[in-house]
Amino acid sequence: MAAKDDLPGYCRIAGTIRPAIGFEVRLPTSDWNGKFYMAGCGGFCGKVDADSPNLFNAINHALKRGYAVATMDGGHWGSGSTDARWADANPVAEADWGYRAVEETTRVAKALTTAFYGEDPRHAYFQGCSTGGRMANMAAMRMPDAFDGIISGAPALDYPGLVGTSFAWIAQANTDRDGNPILQPEDARIVADAVIAACDAADGVEDGIVSDPPACRFDPATLDLAPEKIAVLDAWYSEPVDSAGTLLYPAAVPVGSEAFWPLWLTGMPGGGGALVPRAFGPNFLRYMAFPDDPGADYSPQNFDFDTDPARMAPQEDIYNSDDPDLGAFAESGGKLLMYHGWADAIVFPGKTVAYFEDLQQTTGGDFARLFMVPGMDHCGIQTTGPGIAQDGIDPLTALERWVEDGAAPDSIETTKTAEGTPVWTRPACAWPAKAVFSGEGEWQDAANWSCKTE
Repeated sequence: MAAKDDLPGYCRIAGTIRPAIGFEVRLPTSDWNGKFYMAGCGGFCGKVDADSPNLFNAINHALKRGYAVATMDGGHWGSGSTDARWADANPVAEADWGYRAVEETTRVAKALTTAFYGEDPRHAYFQGCSTGGRMANMAAMRMPDAFDGIISGAPALDYPGLVGTSFAWIAQANTDRDGNPILQPEDARIVADAVIAACDAADGVEDGIVSDPPACRFDPATLDLAPEKIAVLDAWYSEPVDSAGTLLYPAAVPVGSEAFWPLWLTGMPGGGGALVPRAFGPNFLRYMAFPDDPGADYSPQNFDFDTDPARMAPQEDIYNSDDPDLGAFAESGGKLLMYHGWADAIVFPGKTVAYFEDLQQTTGGDFARLFMVPGMDHCGIQTTGPGIAQDGIDPLTALERWVEDGAAPDSIETTKTAEGTPVWTRPACAWPAKAVFSGEGEWQDAANWSCKTE
């Protein structure tokens, strides 16, 4: 492929790894930096999205840096990232999506890279967000020697717990007796404004962002909404439980994420959106969540919180990458850089925080760091609102410096831009440190912020 636009010239190799893992490798034909970079894929995958313009689950931004790059489709074709029909009575495809697509593509892509250049890459990196973040942690678990550095963004570490149990909790709470949603798109704006009014200024800066959602004590009962709508909010802001009150998943919809609810939870004005209750949740439960798939007639309304979490247990062994024992990866010298937006209303950030704290207790050592980003939507997908989008954070550069120079990052600069012009810059701090405004100068200036641990 000849150089075009801002891409260098490269050798393109596309293929299939049996039975159905589609992949693509792109190898710079000049100025190779001697390194290998692989990206995960999002949702239920289903497409080799090698030309994605994104910075997450994408490869061209690394190709521009001189990397040999690779990506894959999760092990199957699908009509979109919410299509799960490929998994219907297909345990082989489920295993491919769960772990094998990343493992086999890594093996093949590295072999092709070595054959093309006549030498092994001197460093290898993996990056993914959402499902790609789940894949990132899976690579650290199952392939501890394959990558020197791994970026795990907003990882969906426990698919049965999140997309099965939690998404059913979301859907059931917001469905009336006639099967209609209770909260409407316009309600999301009302809730968002009230949350900002209650919690925005807690960090000393009024910037439209809730910097510390766990510390926000917003009470939905203060809203001028119907009681049934208040009940939905109470459920959404609470972790799912069974009829005995036993906790089923350690995270809930975070306060401060309301600006992003139309796409994920409530639906958009005029139609569309609400991908959690209308697409990801139902399709996962129909075709992926149980060893015996219930099929197209199954609905989140059928989910039984007393019995169905246990029924999903066999699938946890296939999909989940939340084992906090990453000792083999740490011993190999690998570095794990995790990040998550505090305003993520589809992969709830509380699970990532809980996992990271378990990781520190179980594995220990300074090989993994977590950065929580205030005001950031899921993977920075949505650009509306005051928080940063995906182009406002650069975890790859931070990981390169950590792996290649030994400079472990205490913070990563995040920048909000509007029409290409920076609006503000501040640090995302290594957990549990938080960005604190000095109270002097302009809050938009990164020089007036520091990372401190309470």
